[in-house]
Amino acid sequence: MTFGPFEIIMLAVLAVLIFFMFRNSRKRQAEARDLQSKVQPGAKVMTNFGVFGTILSMDEEENQVLVETTPGTVLTVHRQTVARVVEPADTEDEPVADLESEPEFGERVEQTPADDAPEAKKSDD
Repeated sequence: MTFGPFEIIMLAVLAVLIFFMFRNSRKRQAEARDLQSKVQPGAKVMTNFGVFGTILSMDEEENQVLVETTPGTVLTVHRQTVARVVEPADTEDEPVADLESEPEFGERVEQTPADDAPEAKKSDD
């Protein structure tokens, strides 16, 4: 059986697709393992349905997690609904814009009397 150029290209494309499928699934498995290692009592988390809270305790046998959303409000959720661990954002100093720089497009600039040009006096002719 001889393969023409079309069959060879199709087999190559199929091989590349299979390669990327395996690579992507391994990447997802590694991310899931990393998430499960970070999910511990005291961690701030976000669930799949967008609720933020702190893990109070975990029940490994029942796959349940107690999440405190606000003081006194405790939710029992399935362990797999924990979407990610929320880490505190690093606050970097943002560069302060120069006061002498040009205004942004559409920005209003308030002029002080010192900035105004001297007005010429009108004569009563």
